[in-house]
Amino acid sequence: MTQVHQHFMVHKPYGIMSITDVPPHQQSKRGLITLFPFPKGVHPIGRLDEDSEGLLLMTSNSKLMAMVNGAKFEKEYWVQLDGDITQEAIDEMAAGLSLTFKKELVRTKPCLVKKLLEEPLFEPRKPPSRAGKHRPYSWISIVLREGKNRQVRKMTAAVGFPTLRLIRVRIDTIQLGDLKVGEVCALPEVIPFSL
Repeated sequence: MTQVHQHFMVHKPYGIMSITDVPPHQQSKRGLITLFPFPKGVHPIGRLDEDSEGLLLMTSNSKLMAMVNGAKFEKEYWVQLDGDITQEAIDEMAAGLSLTFKKELVRTKPCLVKKLLEEPLFEPRKPPSRAGKHRPYSWISIVLREGKNRQVRKMTAAVGFPTLRLIRVRIDTIQLGDLKVGEVCALPEVIPFSL
């Protein structure tokens, strides 16, 4: 008999860890179970850092987890930057950068980066980012097929425009869309990826 899997999409808020339940030694932290009573065996596909927001997929299918975490699937992030980003900085990130991950120097793969001409209409972050306190800010879209630890933040810092706010808006064909912060939505048994 074929096992029926469950899938969900979540708009992960700032300050929530990308784990279902928080281990006893981290009781001051909040896990995804504070948003929704996920069934046993449902886990996040990949992760978003505690200080990142946006689209997080959850599934009971371990094969699907491994597949989506692979390089085939695009992940798109909208990133608020400290400062008005230059075309030179955008080109540097798009071409790939040499960054340190786990004490090793690694070259990031070429990716798509573009400046957003209009500020996205996201709900204000709680707590608010420090945007505009000292100098202008700008927004970019960055599309990756890899997901090294804190990669986007390291990339923007390396070109002189630190990340103020990071929101994942797309995984392959699945869009964050109008899902509100903290909202959870069940997905069909067969997830509509472009396989």
